[in-house]
Amino acid sequence: MNWILTSTGKHFDLFEPDADMIDPRDISHSLAHLCRFNGHTREFYSVAQHSCIVAELVPEEHKLAALLHDAPEAYLGDMTRPLKQWISTYQHFEDCIWWRICEHFDIAPELPACIHKADLIALATERRDLMPTDPAIWDCLVGIEPMVEIIRPWPAAEARLTYYQQLMDQLAIEHRRKAA
Repeated sequence: MNWILTSTGKHFDLFEPDADMIDPRDISHSLAHLCRFNGHTREFYSVAQHSCIVAELVPEEHKLAALLHDAPEAYLGDMTRPLKQWISTYQHFEDCIWWRICEHFDIAPELPACIHKADLIALATERRDLMPTDPAIWDCLVGIEPMVEIIRPWPAAEARLTYYQQLMDQLAIEHRRKAA
């Protein structure tokens, strides 16, 4: 069996992903139920909320890609960064699914630098607000300042609805922009 059953009842083939099988409802549902940091936060904090925060930190023209930057995790799960760097096969699957997501939503596969920076700002803020206190230096966060705002984690249902609404809003904006 090479597929997973999604929340909308689709059989999503992980070995041969199909852009037509990508569904915003599946992405919203799954990311809202995936906890960041492999669940080691002080309280539940979803990948969906993280993606919404990243989208808030980028210019309007990059918000759709920012919302979707972790969307492959809806189909693969969230793997910790250190392990992801060592498992090249995982990166292949993540890239293949990312390309199908980009095809489905008509976005460029190469994420702009502002999304990478926003992702790190969100990470610095998450570390400050949601993780146990630890004096270790995270090399990827050297020189990155967290947001001023404090993150208050959303329950999964709120994360799903908020993420889905923001995704639909951005899709409508993109549709209007491309039609103009």
